[in-house]
Amino acid sequence: MTMIVAVLLSALAMSVIVGVRYLLTSGGFALATQVRQPGLYSGLAQQIRREIGWSLASALIYGVPAGVIAWGWQERGWTRIYTDPGAFPLWYLPLSVLLYLLLHDSWFYWTHRWMHRPRLFRIAHAVHHASRPPTAWAAMSFHPWEALSGAVVIPALTFLIPIHVGALAAVLTIMTIMGVTNHMGWELFPRGLVHGPLGRWLITASHHQRHHEQYACNYGLYFRFWDRLCGTDRGLGSFGKGSV
Repeated sequence: MTMIVAVLLSALAMSVIVGVRYLLTSGGFALATQVRQPGLYSGLAQQIRREIGWSLASALIYGVPAGVIAWGWQERGWTRIYTDPGAFPLWYLPLSVLLYLLLHDSWFYWTHRWMHRPRLFRIAHAVHHASRPPTAWAAMSFHPWEALSGAVVIPALTFLIPIHVGALAAVLTIMTIMGVTNHMGWELFPRGLVHGPLGRWLITASHHQRHHEQYACNYGLYFRFWDRLCGTDRGLGSFGKGSV
């Protein structure tokens, strides 16, 4: 019984952490939007309240497997998360971050395309696309079934691929920031990056905006690799009031 209580408390704590992280990150970029793009979210108060509600529900779902993993790592050594930087060569630290991002991106691309099948779209993914236009609050605005499909990826990878706890924190930070900035409705990154060689492979708000405009394209999360390989890359979208 004690173990069950400990796991539940860990899951609850992680849910709170994910929820607070969402509120702080999305709130920070929403504030930046007010400063950089005044009036961009005007008239969207009801949509934003809906996005926050769905996102906090998603935070609860994301927190459950994360809490189980956190407890299992600390109490049972279940995962391949490590704390000693000398356990692997230093060059492995950035490599592990890249591996996690590539695998997460692959999972996201294919599950995202799957979610666009008509029946699944109506049941689940339509919740996310109800954000028209998307805002900084929409990054985690998912139906519970979609949230569950995203919540299991990083925890599952910790059983398979060794990663330092600091590198794992870097993965989660990149995941959070890119999730929010890709939905802001304006381009945060400089034109030289977005339209340059690096922008041909990295996803920013300009690329994801096209997905929210046309739906059947630009399914990736971090990288344009799968979109380009599978012929679903449709380039960059446009912004009503923002600028690329």
